Amino acid sequence: MTTLFGRRVLLRPLVSQDFWVWQEVRRRNRGWLTQWEPSRSPGQPDPIEDSGAFAARCNARDRDRQLGTGHGFGVFVDGNFAGEINLNSIQRGPFQNAYVGYWIDEAQAGNAYTSEALVVVCRFAFEHLKLHRVQAAIIPRNHNSHRVVEKIGMRAEGTALRYLEINGVWEDHVRYAFTSEDWDELGSGLTAQWIDG
Repeated sequence: MTTLFGRRVLLRPLVSQDFWVWQEVRRRNRGWLTQWEPSRSPGQPDPIEDSGAFAARCNARDRDRQLGTGHGFGVFVDGNFAGEINLNSIQRGPFQNAYVGYWIDEAQAGNAYTSEALVVVCRFAFEHLKLHRVQAAIIPRNHNSHRVVEKIGMRAEGTALRYLEINGVWEDHVRYAFTSEDWDELGSGLTAQWIDG
């Protein structure tokens, strides 16, 4: 199991035994998070309320990791579960790309834990997975999420219209990215600031 460390955060894959702490955080943050997430497919069990669905979700992330198509991590602060960050849809060949997504417990928001976790994941993506590009896509009005990527200097690359279905609506998204060349230039400073500092 891959465990990654920041200065204040620990990232590790979630396992079925994490269900109860994950459920508590997700239930408490339902209104905070639903506005930024895709709708659940009709007829699919809700992993927030169904431990079997949560275990299946963990197993799917394990398969992604084994296939090299994704890496999902729980974010832990002082040993307590605080959110998630994921590298999704890893593509090799000429693209060498992954998409990053994240969320944080509202009670932990404003402490820059997510920016720190993003630096940790970028270092993993560029230095371990040897990817060329990591991208994030953020709804324009999600100011908190924009601050996460802006704090670490990810480049805004424009707005994709009606990019993803979010909570039943096709939403525009601002696309941000780092490439390995950006990491070569900025990575040591980001590591010193967010991980080793």
